[in-house]
Amino acid sequence: MDDDIMKNVKPYYKTRFGKAFVGNTLELIKHIPNDSIDLIVTSPPYGLRDKKEYGNADPEVYVDWFMPFAEQFKRVLKPSGSFVLNIGGSWELGKPTRSIYQFRLLLELCKIFNLAQEFVWTKPAAIPTPAQWVTVKRVRVKDAIEYIWWFSKTENPKADNRKVLLPYSDAMVNLIKKGYVIKKRPSGYSISKHFQKDNGGSIPPNFLTFGSQESNSYYIRMCKEHKIKIHPARYPIKLPEFFIKFLTDERDIVFDPFAGSNVTGESAEKLGREWLAFEKEEEYLKGSKFRFNFNQKALDTL
Repeated sequence: MDDDIMKNVKPYYKTRFGKAFVGNTLELIKHIPNDSIDLIVTSPPYGLRDKKEYGNADPEVYVDWFMPFAEQFKRVLKPSGSFVLNIGGSWELGKPTRSIYQFRLLLELCKIFNLAQEFVWTKPAAIPTPAQWVTVKRVRVKDAIEYIWWFSKTENPKADNRKVLLPYSDAMVNLIKKGYVIKKRPSGYSISKHFQKDNGGSIPPNFLTFGSQESNSYYIRMCKEHKIKIHPARYPIKLPEFFIKFLTDERDIVFDPFAGSNVTGESAEKLGREWLAFEKEEEYLKGSKFRFNFNQKALDTL
C-alpha cells in the first residue's frame, strides 16, 4: 500500500494488501490524496422505509445524503478509475408502488460521472418480499433484482472484459469445432467468419446471477463462536470479484467506503489488489477480520 495514503490515520487492522479503518467516511476520506484510487466498489445503506441497525437514510433525502460522498469519490479516483455502486430499490410507504429514489440518485451522479454501463443483479432465490403485496394480497411478484451502476471519471476508464470471460456453452464449443455458415440473422445482423473464433470464452452479459449472501461461511461461524454481531446486509463475494477482475490489475488500489463486513477487502486480498475499507461500526469490522483466514500472511499481520 502506498505510504502516502491514510498515513496519518491508524488502521483498525491491516493485512498483507489492505487496511481497514473505523470512522466517518467523509472525515476519513480527506486523508486520501487526489487521483489515487483505481476502483471504488461499494454497497451503501439503501433508502429503505424500514430503519436498519446499520443506519439508512429515508428515500426522500437519500440524494442529498449521498452526493457529498460522491463528490469525494470523484476527487480520489484516478482518471482511469471506476466507481461501481450496488443499490437496491424501495417501495412507497403503505402502497404497492415503487420508490424511484435510486433513479433520482442516478441522474445526479451522471452530472459528475460518466455512466459507463448499467448492470442488473438477479437473485432467483430471493425471499418473496414485500410480503404485504406478494404473499398476502398477491398483487405483486417478489422483488429479486438490484441495480449495479458502473461510473467512470473519464469516457475511457481502465477495463478488459477478457478477464471475466465465461466458459463456452456446449453449443458454442461445437460451433467452433464444426464451423458456422455465414449468413444474415433474422434480426438483420450479419454474422461473419470471426464469430467462430475461439477467444477463450464468451463475453459476459450485463446481468449477473449469484446468491444474495453467504449462509455458512467461516466469517459467520467465527462471529457466532465469538459472539460478534454479523452484518445483516452482505453482498456475495462474487459481486466485487467480478468488477475487481474486470476493472483493475494486480496491485491496483480498491476502496470500499461503506465496507460493512469487508467483503470487498476479502475479494481484493484474494486477487492481489491493495485495498482500503471504511466502516463506521466497529463491531462489523471486528468480525470482518475472520474473512482473512485464507491468507496466513494476512493473519500474521492481523
